[in-house]
Amino acid sequence: MSSVKPIAIFRHWNSEGPGSFGTWLEHHSIPAQLIALDAGDALPRKLRAFSGLVFMGGPMSVNDDLPWIAPVLEFIRSAVRSDIPVLGHCLGGQLLSKALGGVVGPAPVKEIGWGEVRVSDNTLARDWLGEDAGFEVFQWHGETFSLPPGATRILENTHCANQGFVIGRHLGLQCHIEMTEDLVRRWCVGGRAEIEAALGSPGVQSVPEIERDLAPRVAVLMRRAARLYDRWASGLNRGSS
Repeated sequence: MSSVKPIAIFRHWNSEGPGSFGTWLEHHSIPAQLIALDAGDALPRKLRAFSGLVFMGGPMSVNDDLPWIAPVLEFIRSAVRSDIPVLGHCLGGQLLSKALGGVVGPAPVKEIGWGEVRVSDNTLARDWLGEDAGFEVFQWHGETFSLPPGATRILENTHCANQGFVIGRHLGLQCHIEMTEDLVRRWCVGGRAEIEAALGSPGVQSVPEIERDLAPRVAVLMRRAARLYDRWASGLNRGSS
């Protein structure tokens, strides 16, 4: 994939970088540019300089009155109109949903930690995820999105109906498939108070439970994530800018 134009990766919080998606990019020799919105970076002026756009997570809400949210939503809409693939992780998936007409609001159950997601029973879900019935992912969210018009659900679970959707070349995820061991441990340190305050939720695990068997859990998740990234990347725009 060396001829692919760079992918723009949008960071909204300094501890929520590309994670294993960055490793996947390196493995496939795909160039990337990090736009750190949390550090005041401006949105790129040339949308078509990129083969795809990737939006990471963050603790804020897409409904917050932050100066970058409205421009980002319009930037996503412009990418979709230009058929430039968009991939959203957690907050990024919520941004994609809202940009395309979905609604983001409180989830029925807060989710923090490891949990199973089911592959939805439809052709598009199997196209993106194969014949597996489900797999374990990492979660950290208190809000969730509705499916925007024209989208198809590809992942779901007991606590949150919409864990992933596809619309054209674009993929929105509520769950975190980009986790590495380092990211999990750092989030547990930074978010320990949030975890302890929410332990009464059936979707929230304690720090020891989150970190149990961490290396093999992350290794399996990275393989699942690679399948989704491979499928998403099949739609990347190629050629000169």
